[in-house]
Amino acid sequence: MTKLLAFTDPHFTKPGATIIGLDTAARFKTSLNAALHDHPDASALILLGDLAHHGEVDAYARLKDALADVPCPLIPMLGNHDRRETFLQAFPDAPQSPSGHIQTAIQHGPHHIITLDTLDGPPYSPGHHAGWLCDDRLDWLEARLAETMGAPTLICCHHPPFDTGIVGMDAIKLRNGADVLSRLKAHGNAMLVCGHIHRTISGVAQGVPYTMLKSTGHQAPLDFVTLDSALSIDEPPGYGVILLQPDGITIHHQDVLPRQQVRRDGHSESAPPA
Repeated sequence: MTKLLAFTDPHFTKPGATIIGLDTAARFKTSLNAALHDHPDASALILLGDLAHHGEVDAYARLKDALADVPCPLIPMLGNHDRRETFLQAFPDAPQSPSGHIQTAIQHGPHHIITLDTLDGPPYSPGHHAGWLCDDRLDWLEARLAETMGAPTLICCHHPPFDTGIVGMDAIKLRNGADVLSRLKAHGNAMLVCGHIHRTISGVAQGVPYTMLKSTGHQAPLDFVTLDSALSIDEPPGYGVILLQPDGITIHHQDVLPRQQVRRDGHSESAPPA
């Protein structure tokens, strides 16, 4: 069994800035430390996009500092809040496809992992946060899927290529998501993991199973009515633990809360101060 850690939507800001009063960098570090403490055997760490809130060089520099002591390989991805050019200034060695997009394909035993760059731009339209995969990226995905020969495949995609019922976020999903889902359905052995929504959600879209993870910073309310993608609430941050098992792929979500003491009777109580 191979274990991967997944973090999404950290939304790093310039020093001193907050989002709904939250220090997103501090929250990310808390989540990262908890994950590395509990899962030191992780084989890789995936960052599912929206790494910076406004794509600033300073924000990416802060993220790079936060990741400096991570002992396993990093697999970064981009989301709608990112900017590819400034990201590459801080992470010049990030894997890129021949078209210059931040995406890669790797293999762990019988399992394949394909990450997608769904950032629409440049040019970047003000206020436009939906995702897009150009023909170069779709062709690249098609070729990578063919290389898997039908083996279990994890597809990592910042923007979900389907509706979730949260209408404010569905308005800025992956605009050509049907093109992605048709390819994954044809593959027959693929699973999606996404970010973007800032909620834990799971389901099936056109026969393709998916899981979404919470942000390491601020979360989105469960709102099926309001057409506003900027709604945010202060709920606990979290991260994902992905298990590549002989019979498939399992994804767990872990909220980051004050550490608990596990008891045999199934209940828990706060651990005493150190």
